Formats: sequence, structure tokens, C-alpha cells
Amino acid sequence: MGRGPERWQLYRLLGHEIVRAVRERTARLTARPEILTRARVTALVIAPHDLRTSDASLADDIYSGLFVFAGRSLIVSGRSPFDYDPPSPEWADALYGFGWLRHLRAADTALARANARAFVSDFMNGRGEAARASPVPVASRRLISFLCQSPLVLEGADHAFYQAFLKAVGKGARELERSLRRSAPPQSRLLAAVALTYAGLCCEGIEPILRRATRILVRELDTQILPDGGHRSRDPRFAMELLLDLLPLRQSFLSRSVDPPEALLRAVDRMLPALRLLRHGDASLSHFNGMGVTAADHLATLLVYDGSGTEPLMYASHSGYARMETGRVVMVCDVGAPPPMDQSREAAAGCLSFELTSGAQRIVVNCGAPAGGGELRRAARSTAAHSTATVADTSSCRFLDEPEDWWIGRLAARWLLARRGPVVMRGPGPVAVERRTENGASVLAARHDGYVAEFGILHERRWRLSSGPVRLDGEDAFRREGKRARPQPVAVRFHLHTAVAAQPQEDGSVTLGLSTGERWRFSAEGATPTIEESIYFAGVVGARRTAQIVLHLSVDEDALMRWRIEQV
Repeated sequence: MGRGPERWQLYRLLGHEIVRAVRERTARLTARPEILTRARVTALVIAPHDLRTSDASLADDIYSGLFVFAGRSLIVSGRSPFDYDPPSPEWADALYGFGWLRHLRAADTALARANARAFVSDFMNGRGEAARASPVPVASRRLISFLCQSPLVLEGADHAFYQAFLKAVGKGARELERSLRRSAPPQSRLLAAVALTYAGLCCEGIEPILRRATRILVRELDTQILPDGGHRSRDPRFAMELLLDLLPLRQSFLSRSVDPPEALLRAVDRMLPALRLLRHGDASLSHFNGMGVTAADHLATLLVYDGSGTEPLMYASHSGYARMETGRVVMVCDVGAPPPMDQSREAAAGCLSFELTSGAQRIVVNCGAPAGGGELRRAARSTAAHSTATVADTSSCRFLDEPEDWWIGRLAARWLLARRGPVVMRGPGPVAVERRTENGASVLAARHDGYVAEFGILHERRWRLSSGPVRLDGEDAFRREGKRARPQPVAVRFHLHTAVAAQPQEDGSVTLGLSTGERWRFSAEGATPTIEESIYFAGVVGARRTAQIVLHLSVDEDALMRWRIEQV
């Protein structure tokens, strides 16, 4: 990046952020704080149901001083976790979000309740003050956690603690509303609106906040939830987490004898089938655009609510995902363009990638998003981390955090990155998709232009999933566009799940042995399959080594490659 139109795009983005920063500063200077501080929480009237599953055994770990979040751990040795420097930003977000209180509630003991009150008291009394300036999503999560886990925290508490807790809830709500008056990113606005609506329903004394939050919630849901039920970020993880909040929110409206907004009802009804489209037989979601490890119990809980009884969604045209299945075999693929820039902090360059599952066993996967780590997360967003084609070892999307972007100046770049995050600056345009049935087999074809501007190569991919015997036939075509004729190296990758053993055969094919005992064969025309190292970031126990099948070729004119994955 940094040449031609992309350079001017960065200039425009930098100028836009400067204007936005000036407006935010002006809004803070001219705000009337008395409007936000007039209301006070006087009582808690309901506690929302927490759909996220809990584990009482983790309460023992917490009591012993072991805090494990986002793949990192910290032993506090009798002190408060808020007294320590967080081992990672993701760990800090989890700690200050207080979602882990649900594990203490699951223990259902007087010791767990006293422990929870002690941690909440530490936070309210300013322990770890330097880390308390949480970003909007963390502050939203904390407010929701306090409300959902209020029975745990308040049972057996004295009057002074009860009043201090109400004050903390009210302060959290006011700070979130103040954040909404500034220019927060779309996902942060939506989460803050959800949290504030919860607060307005659960608390007495802040009814004006409920009215304002509900208006914002309706607007953001109508804007961010696509007609096919996907979220504009195209992030399955965010959609799943959002639904885990929206379903209890819908019930909270009913508990207060208030009709839920139509926008909330519509969003829930659309989002559930969209999640089911992305679900594999192992009860986890496809690894696209920020999705890492799936909490299978959370997903199962959500899908219980999808009782529409209608035909399952097989193609989400607005979200850019498609599903094909025959018997126990499921294929899910990414056939969409990147999300809008302000929704693309987690988006990946995985256009035309796919995942293949037989029953509960993954075969072909994408690497998935790691729990944390800047460099690992950056690697996981690259095209090479997806089961699709890579041209000249370059991603089909360009990200703001790439080193070549720093020509705008290190200070300006760091400021812009802090404001926007590692967003997608450029990627494929609208993806052309064709679906049909051919002699009883499902056929899907798509193409993207993510490599046209830089390399003059248009990538087309065609999948054909048939039964009897079960096999997936694929074609990857590379069309030359424009006058660029210099040969470019292309690698077509098929990342394998860690439970798949790949063995090369004398005829050039690769035998795939699954942990279930099934055997599959990969073969190709136009290139010889090679087996190379890969890494699977989305493992339950963290990143693990695995293998990938790679087809290498050089494209100097139109080229076509065929491949097949079949059960034997």
C-alpha cells in the first residue's frame, strides 16, 4: 500500500479522523454534564438471565488466585488481580468485563458470594485505577455482568455495599451514555446501547436513560443487522456474542411488562438462521473474519431458540456466506467482500476460502483467530491463513497496520491506528456468485478481483458437492486482466485440521486419515500437491501445529486448476 489511489485513501482517512477528533473535543467541552448526572439508580428490580454457561470448578481456581483469560494466566498469591499488570490486553478486557463472575455464581456457596463481593469492592474502591479507563465494549460488558450477577454479589451484603453497588451501576451507565455522545465505532455503539437498555430495565430511577438507549438500540440494530441476519462486520463471533445478550434483553422487556422494540424482535429472528448456516457438525462455527474457538455450549443454547421450522438458510447474500451439504458432509465458504472500513477491525482476507466437515470431524479448515497476540492475529487475517488462493504471497486485502503504510509518518500512523484499529483499507469488490443444481449435485461458483489492481489476476473458484460417492470437486481459474503479463507465483492452500493425517501417495494424490476412521483422498490436475506445515489458531487448547496441502503454479496467462476431495 501507499501508492496511487491507496495513498489518497489514507490521506482522506487521516483527514476524516482529525475532523472527528476535533468534533469529539468540542462536544466534550460544550457538553452539559447535569443532563447526564440528573438520574440516580435507586433500586434494582430484576436481574437478567445470563445465557452463557458457567463452570463451578473455575470458582475454585479463582478462589486460589488463578485467573485464566484469553489463553493467558496470572496467579495473584492472595492479592487482588487488579493490583497486577495484565499479561495481555485481551486478558485485561476479560478481567474488567467481569463475565467470570458467572463461575462464582455457579458454585452457589457463601464463600463464592463473599469472594465475588470482595472483587467487586476492589474495583469500586479504585484498585487498578490505571486500567479502569476501559474501552466502550469492556465497560458495556461490565455493566451487563454487574446486572446479571447482582443476585450473587448482593446476597448477604450489607446496606453500605448495596448503596455503593447501585452507585457503581449508575456511574457505569452514565459513562457509557457519555461515550455514546462521542463518535464511538459502530460495534461499540451497539454494545453500549444494549448495556444501557439493560440498565434502564433493571434499575429504578434512570428511566430517561432507558428511553434514550432504546432509541439508539433500534437505530443500531436496523443499521448493523443485515437482511439475511448477518452482522455488518461479517464476524460470526461478534454475532454469537450479541445474540447471547439480545435474547435475555428481549425477555427483560417482557419481565417489566414492556413491549420489546420491533427492531429487536426482527434482529433475533434473522440472526439465528444465519448462525446455523455457519455451523459445522462438530457444533462449532466456521473460522471466518475473526472467529476463533467456538463455545459449543453457547452456540447450542442459542440454536435452541431457532424454532422457526422454515427451510434452512443456505446462502446469505448480504453477509457473503454460502453452505452446501449432502448427508453428513458440510461445506461452508466465504463469498463476500470485506465489510465497511469502520466494521473491519477483525475482518480477514479470506475471500473464496472454505471449510469442509464430515460429521463431527473437520477436514479442511481456515487457521482461525487466536485468542490474543498482535502478530499472531495479523498472521491469522492474511489470505495465506485461509483455504483459498494467494498470489505472490500477498493478501487479497490490505490492512492499515501493514509496515508500508508508515510513509504517512510514525506518529500520525500510530494515532490513526489507535483511533481506527487495524482496519481493512482495500479488498475485493462485490463478489459475483452463482448457485445451481447439476445432475443432483450442488454447484457454487464465485470470483473476486482482490488481485486485479496489483497483479492483474482475477480469481474464480467453483465447487461441486455430490453424493454417491461423496466428493467435492473444485476448480480454481486465474484470468489475466489488463496488460500486466509478468508471471506471478500462486499458491492454492488447503489447511487441514489437527486431527487429519496427510500421507502422500505415489500417484501424486494425498490420503487423508480422519480420527473417526474415515479415509479421504485429495488429488489435483495442473499442479502436484505438496504437504507443508501450518498452524491451527482456533484449537480449544490454543494454537497447534498442523499440515496444509498446497498447489503451486506460476500464472503468466489464463490458468485453470482442478482438484478433488473424495471419500474412499
